[in-house]
Amino acid sequence: MDFALILASISFLLAVGWGPLLIQLLRRYGIGKRIRIDGPSGHQVKLGTPTMGGLMIVVPVLLITLGLNIYNLIQRNLVGRSILVPLGVMIVYAMIGAVDDLAGVRGVRQGEGLTARQKLLWEIGLTFVIALILHFGLDLRSMAIPGIPQKIDIGLFYIPVAMFVIIGASNAVNFTDGLDGLAGIIAASTFLAYGVIAYLQGQIYLVRFCFTVVGACFAFLWYNAHPAQLFMGDTGSLALGATLGVVALMTGQWLILPVVALVPVAEVLSVIIQVSYFKYTKRRYGQGRRVFKMAPLHHHFELLGWSETQVVQRFWLVQLMAAMAGVALALL
Repeated sequence: MDFALILASISFLLAVGWGPLLIQLLRRYGIGKRIRIDGPSGHQVKLGTPTMGGLMIVVPVLLITLGLNIYNLIQRNLVGRSILVPLGVMIVYAMIGAVDDLAGVRGVRQGEGLTARQKLLWEIGLTFVIALILHFGLDLRSMAIPGIPQKIDIGLFYIPVAMFVIIGASNAVNFTDGLDGLAGIIAASTFLAYGVIAYLQGQIYLVRFCFTVVGACFAFLWYNAHPAQLFMGDTGSLALGATLGVVALMTGQWLILPVVALVPVAEVLSVIIQVSYFKYTKRRYGQGRRVFKMAPLHHHFELLGWSETQVVQRFWLVQLMAAMAGVALALL
C-alpha cells in the first residue's frame, strides 16, 4: 500500500506537470468544447474550453504502468502481465473517445460527435474481445455475492456479463461528465474504493494500477475545478468508465459496482428513465412528458436552483458514502 500511495503521488506530479503544455496544444489546434443548444443556458460560457483532457490522465497511467511492468512483459509472469488488460482497455476506449471528441469539434455533427449507434458498435466489438481475454486469458468466470464466502462460477455466461459491465460503466461515467470537477472526483473515488478492495484481496498489481489512476484523476481536477480550464471529454470519461468495469471484474466484486459507482449509475438511469417515459407518454398521449427537468441527473438539480459547485460537492459526498458502503459489502 505504501508503494501504491507513492505511485499516486508520482502520477499526480506527472499529470500536473504536463497539464499546461496539453492545454496549450489543445488551444493551438482549436480542440474546444461545443455546447449543446438544449443544455442549461449557463453552460454557454464554457464554449471553446479545451476538451480531450482525458489525455492528462491516460498518458501518465500508461507511462507509469509500462515502466513498472517492463520485467513482467519480458518474463512469463502472468499475474504481473494481467495488469495490461485494464491498461489496454483504457487506451482503446480513450481512442474511441478521442475520435468522438474530434468529430464533435470538426465533424459534420459539430457539438455532438459520433452517433450513439456508431459508438455502441465500436464498443460492442472491442468489448467482446476484452471479455474473451478476461474469461479465457485470465480465467475469470465467477461472481462474489456479499455474505457468501464462496464465489459462484457462472461459466460462459461471464462473457456477456463482462461486456455489459464494461460498456455500462463506460457510458455511466460518460453521462456523469457534465459539470466542472464532477466526473474526475467521482472516478477518483470509485478507483480508490476498488483499490482498497484489491488490497484486501492481495492483488498488489491491481492496487498499484488503481492508485495510479487516482493520482492522475486528482491532477486532472487541478485544471478541471470550477471554473474549468480543461474538460475531460469522451477521451477520459469513456476510458475511465470502461477501465473501472474491468477493475471490478478482476476483483470479482462486480456485483457491487452499482453501489461503489452510485452516482454514475444514477446518472445513466436518469437518462434511461427520461427517454423511456418521454417516448411512452408521446405514444400514449400524443405529447411527451418528462420525469426530470433535464437529464442527466446533475442538470436536473442545476435547474432546481443548485449552483454547479453545490451539485458537484453534494454528489461527491453521496459518492464517498456509497464507495465506503461498497467496500463494506466486499468485506462481508
